[in-house]
Amino acid sequence: MRNIITFDLETQYTAGEVGGWHNIRDMHLAVAVTYNAAMDVYRDYGEQEVDHLIATLRGADLVVGYNVLRFDYEVLRAYTDDPLSDLPTVDILRDLYHTLGWRPKLDNVAAATLGEMKSADGLQAVRWFRQGQLDKVIAYCRRDVEVTWRVYRFGRHNGYVQYRDRRWRVHKVPVRW
Repeated sequence: MRNIITFDLETQYTAGEVGGWHNIRDMHLAVAVTYNAAMDVYRDYGEQEVDHLIATLRGADLVVGYNVLRFDYEVLRAYTDDPLSDLPTVDILRDLYHTLGWRPKLDNVAAATLGEMKSADGLQAVRWFRQGQLDKVIAYCRRDVEVTWRVYRFGRHNGYVQYRDRRWRVHKVPVRW
């Protein structure tokens, strides 16, 4: 199996606290989680381990994530001169946006494709971080990585994923991963 790394991170600050979405680099890494599919291993990273995280992503044959190109990589750019833009990446959200013309939430895609939901949201993760409940932030981030991996794997094997529209009807979206 190729060295496929699924990746997600949570931040210390919200977009509103740093002056908007154009200041993503100022949101700062709270925790990140990677999943190495070949080894079936999850790894957690704190802000002090960001260099190791970037090296892990650099060593991957493929990085899989949900909104990693617009968000997660941008958060990491605050810690490195490496633009990360040349990493071989499947950004599930980017692919869905190109097909649909709008950005479904991971929760929406996971519920329609896998029949399961995420465990919380990013704003809750910021609150947990501030309360010093890193175990909850890590568990939430790990769950997002797990769901992202499973959506990717489903799409790769079946050639589509699903989402629900505003009327809760399920629709298939073709993917080529």
